[in-house]
Amino acid sequence: MLTHLTVSDIALVDHLELDLAGGMTVISGETGAGKSIMLDALGLALGDRAETGMIAPKAEKSEIVATFDIDGNDAALAFLAERELDAGDNECILRRVIGKDGRSRGFINGIPSTVADMKSLGNLLIDIHSQHEHQSLLRRETHRRLLDEYGDHLRQAGELADVADAIRETRATLARLTRSNEEQASRLQLLTYQSQELEALDARVGEATLLEQEQKMLSGAEAIIGRCSEAAAILGESDEGNASELLNRAITLLSSIDVAAAGAIVELLEASLIQLDEAARDLSRFVERIEVDPARLREVEARLTALYDMSRKHHVEPDELPELSQRIAAEISRLGNIDEEVAVLRGSIETLEADYRKRAEALDKARRKTAKRLESAVTSKLEGLGMKGAALRIAFTPRESSSPSPLGISEIEFLIAANPGVPARPLAKVASGGELSRLSLAIQVVTADTSRVPTLVFDEVDVGIGGGTAEVVGTLLRHLGTRAQIICVTHLPQVAAQGHTHFSVQKTTSGKTSRTTIEALDEKQRIREIARMLGGIEVTDQSLAHAREMFERAQG
Repeated sequence: MLTHLTVSDIALVDHLELDLAGGMTVISGETGAGKSIMLDALGLALGDRAETGMIAPKAEKSEIVATFDIDGNDAALAFLAERELDAGDNECILRRVIGKDGRSRGFINGIPSTVADMKSLGNLLIDIHSQHEHQSLLRRETHRRLLDEYGDHLRQAGELADVADAIRETRATLARLTRSNEEQASRLQLLTYQSQELEALDARVGEATLLEQEQKMLSGAEAIIGRCSEAAAILGESDEGNASELLNRAITLLSSIDVAAAGAIVELLEASLIQLDEAARDLSRFVERIEVDPARLREVEARLTALYDMSRKHHVEPDELPELSQRIAAEISRLGNIDEEVAVLRGSIETLEADYRKRAEALDKARRKTAKRLESAVTSKLEGLGMKGAALRIAFTPRESSSPSPLGISEIEFLIAANPGVPARPLAKVASGGELSRLSLAIQVVTADTSRVPTLVFDEVDVGIGGGTAEVVGTLLRHLGTRAQIICVTHLPQVAAQGHTHFSVQKTTSGKTSRTTIEALDEKQRIREIARMLGGIEVTDQSLAHAREMFERAQG
């Protein structure tokens, strides 16, 4: 429910804050005081179109913040969860900021959000019935929802929608498979050719790396042998002046010196000579293993060229060619079995369509039965609301689409017959704002136990009525307030007396400046406001006594 509303710099409102409770809340005030400003501001928080003319004079921007307690509102909680808009402590805060340039920004729980998301969420939080916007009763989706809620058909409707979606998805898959036989055949021909190429190449993971190493060795074999031979000669294979001979001469010369230091140097040189001989033998063995094989080099280079050409052709690395071959083979297998797959899909569609028809007919039958009950219940309420002779009619029109609709096999629309014997017509073409509000009230009272919208706002629901009918309207609203939060803008004392809480809107003028304020009334103030509504500007002892009697009777 709506727990708090803050409005800044909207029209004649500088700043106001309202704390709202459950039950029935009444908003009253003199004509022109600005009662509708509150609802206009709330509408902006719910995603209504913003206009620069709504901003207060001299203000740079307007701001509206609406806070809701959504504990138990599963639809709103799911909406926020899907969009990762945290609803900590089951609280939802809608904030709208409107600049002088007409641009506006919206926030859900402090996170920037689109107006469309705010509007969608708002439809799950609050329903405003007025002569302006938010007349949800004019929307066919509202008619279907109310009917399904009243008849407890939501689970059936959800299951039917799932079957319809499965049919749509399966048909789309079948269409993709059968879109073009020539295209499929061409694709299969191309894949077959590519598969044959890859099979002939028979690439292996890691093969290119090993071949590159071998190619490097083979291409430089002669140069490697030449350098190794020269090194071997330096180490000891040349007849004179090699490292081994020079080391031996140094050892001989130093050994003839009878000095301790010379002996240590001789030991180091002898150790070096041993390592030098080992290096010479290892080098000799390495040279013996090197082959000069031009034919093998050509073979390796040709294989590398083939691997890299194929990898470039398919935009993969050489090591990815084996996996590519497997993928192509799998697609060839699938395309080869396309006829079998098509047959399976067609069979699935037939099964789903049969299931859809069975479910849709059962749901339609249940909806029609519920419609009769709802028509009777609402029509009986309309008489007490000053619409004697009016009757609700619920029309079922077969859908013409060949595709199974997730909404069922019939379009559902609420109609109103204004008088006996008069054909029922769509609400938008017949009902005035006041009649639409009263019809909505009758429906909401009848469906109160099943409605999923926790807050209902009625703006001027009592237009064109008075006396006993006004008292009935007030009683119904108060009764409805035991099941949902009701906010009612009214000018009738019979309705105002029924409220659990009461706010008064007042406009004050100082010079050329006007301001609108709103305050919560205590019991004494409520009785005086009801007296004003009974007797006009001047409140008399008689009107106060009448107001007290009316208030005490309403409050029980």
